[in-house]
Amino acid sequence: MTLQTISVIGAGQMGAGIAQVCAQAGYDVRLNDVSDDVLESARADLEKRLARLVERGKLSGEDRSETLNRITMTRDLAVVGAADLVIEAATENETLKHKIFEGLAPHLDRDTILASNTSSISITRLAARTDRPERFMGVHFMNPVPVMQLVELIRGIATDEATFASCKDLVDRLGKTATTSEDFPAFIVNRVLIPMINEAAYVLYEGVGNVASIDSAMKLGANHPMGPLELADFIGLDTCVAIMKVLHEGFADTKYRPCPLLVKYVEAGWVGRKSGRGFYDYRGNFPIPTR
Repeated sequence: MTLQTISVIGAGQMGAGIAQVCAQAGYDVRLNDVSDDVLESARADLEKRLARLVERGKLSGEDRSETLNRITMTRDLAVVGAADLVIEAATENETLKHKIFEGLAPHLDRDTILASNTSSISITRLAARTDRPERFMGVHFMNPVPVMQLVELIRGIATDEATFASCKDLVDRLGKTATTSEDFPAFIVNRVLIPMINEAAYVLYEGVGNVASIDSAMKLGANHPMGPLELADFIGLDTCVAIMKVLHEGFADTKYRPCPLLVKYVEAGWVGRKSGRGFYDYRGNFPIPTR
């Protein structure tokens, strides 16, 4: 199946980023959210990001206009469902994702492919609650979507080859690189990355080092571009805890137990950059370590 129209459910940072790269690649995109305010904010952010690309000479003014014209903001599920591919990009919450697919079901065209941008949840389990498990798969973009080159493709147990081929073609047309992962908790990237972040939180929790020393150690000692605690703030500490819980429940292994300090930060609402505080305080001119 050659994809032409793509709907994205969830107009947050990830969903808007997916919409942007798809529209830039020539697809007609419908960006959906339950809130008009979120859609308006996403539209404004898209305009700013594309304007910056024009300023840097990476995009022509004409291409910017054409990209924006290809994106339709909508709350109408009938419009969302009448697409070749629907990508769910909501919060990393399995119950919420099931509700989204259940609400979408009456509006889907017969041949529409469903995909989830989940970073950790079972694709097989999500697919089994839909009417088309053979046309369902994981398409996991990295954040920020316009910058990061990798997309993880994850088949559920029922995903057919035509669905995989269509999604692989999408990734190729976006100019990104696909890796394939089996459907196990957190797939490849987050199976490795999030436990590293959790271990950094344990190092902080146990007093082995403070925030600045831990991040400096990994940037200068392991050549990481960003320290693990700084990266956790960028991802969102709530997302990190959610993925650790998926790993802990999925493998029943204590090595995946979320660090109590990481959980405490989330309970306090200090979930990183998006809340203004996490392992760093972002409310001033410069990030300041909170420990």
